[in-house]
Amino acid sequence: MGDVSHILATIGQEVEDADEESFLLFSQDIPSSNLGFVDSKASAVDITIHDREYTIHQSPTLLSSSRAGGTTGAVLWKITPLFASWLSNTSSNPLWTTEHLTPSSTIVELGCGISALTALALSPLLEPQGTNGHYIATDQEYVHRLFRQNLQSNPPKATSKASSSSGIKKGKKQQKASAAISQNDAAQLNPHQNITFTSLDWETDHPETLKQQIAAAGEEQEAGEEFDPGFDLLLSCDCIYNEALIAPFVRTCAEIARLRPSPSAFTESGSKSGRKPTICVIAQQQRSPDVFEAWLRETMRYFRVYRINDDALGRELGVGSGYLIHGLVLRD
Repeated sequence: MGDVSHILATIGQEVEDADEESFLLFSQDIPSSNLGFVDSKASAVDITIHDREYTIHQSPTLLSSSRAGGTTGAVLWKITPLFASWLSNTSSNPLWTTEHLTPSSTIVELGCGISALTALALSPLLEPQGTNGHYIATDQEYVHRLFRQNLQSNPPKATSKASSSSGIKKGKKQQKASAAISQNDAAQLNPHQNITFTSLDWETDHPETLKQQIAAAGEEQEAGEEFDPGFDLLLSCDCIYNEALIAPFVRTCAEIARLRPSPSAFTESGSKSGRKPTICVIAQQQRSPDVFEAWLRETMRYFRVYRINDDALGRELGVGSGYLIHGLVLRD
């Protein structure tokens, strides 16, 4: 298992100056992606990731509404399938090849939106073990209904067969019928048992309680296991588009990262504690250099920032693609 310094060296070069980074990135030719929607008028879009087809339901009506608090999470954005595909490539993504991510990892996403696409792509790679092997998706409550619908519309490959055979066995043996009904109801609401959605307000909520949602969703902590409130990976995809959001967003990232040991503590004793520092991976479409630079300045107050290199990202997400991917690790 590689330590954090090795992982960061694999990810790319550390950003030392916000002005220089912004100038370098925005002086490139940037392909036009309009606002960045996949199809803002369709009620459903079909997406393929690693030969797996997904149908994603969305809400053009909600997107165009005047809902207070924003509506950008109501539809799928172009960067999300690319980001989900890159993250779920276990053979080339440095987070997997360095074993920072493993089947027992816990992942949290900020601003997941309605699609559930990143969660759907990563959840088959996670194996629930107590409170580990789990994906927590967070956003405002208004996305919850469509998020749940997209989980139901894209069940795990073996879910239907496994559920029906399991139901037959229980029927024959007549074992705890009421409990079986309850479990089946839960599976219908969320066939992906290692994905949990919870609302999270970056300005008012307390991220340290996020992982308690796993137990509430039915994943009991294993006997004798010390509760770990932290996460191996924090993800965010295309949430940086408004300067007013920057401070609460970055503060929330920092609060979540502080739930785990600092990078130096892991280097010295992480092999004993088994708890890795949280790595944050922030993806965004190139739009406003002013907003990007404001985000980077604020982020560098709390984190060391690494622009993930093109070798690790590939052509579709590398420099000049119109998308930016940065890795963050909390400063000591």
